[in-house]
Amino acid sequence: MDKDFVSQIIGQMSLPEPEINKYSPLTLAYLGDCVYELMIRTMFVYQGNTSAHKLHNRSSRLAKAKTQSDMIRVLKEELTKDEIAVYKRGRNAYSATRAKNSTVSDYRRATGFEALIGYLYMEKKYDRAVELVKIGLEKLKEAPWQ
Repeated sequence: MDKDFVSQIIGQMSLPEPEINKYSPLTLAYLGDCVYELMIRTMFVYQGNTSAHKLHNRSSRLAKAKTQSDMIRVLKEELTKDEIAVYKRGRNAYSATRAKNSTVSDYRRATGFEALIGYLYMEKKYDRAVELVKIGLEKLKEAPWQ
């Protein structure tokens, strides 16, 4: 029986079981940024074959801090108590990196959003991560299937 992609990575590379609650929220955000980007890129690639340039333009609009900040704003009522706590840890974490093309508040909320996605990924709650992104895109009217 085939394992999912993440199980393959963990198993074949003999990675230890993480103690997720001990992870820095910025570490979770680092991973969450990548996981979110993979979801967005996958979504656009599955819409049909097109140039990498067009794919980049479409996905970069949704991967920027402002959009992620807007997404967490519309998702707050959907989050569990634990998810809100993870988001707040990420939002409030001190980062030496500063916002380039967004406000500080958008950047911080986006970091919290990314921390939440990273947390769900590490907890193997893939369905929940995808569900939240789907709901967020629909509420923002950014979903290509709408």
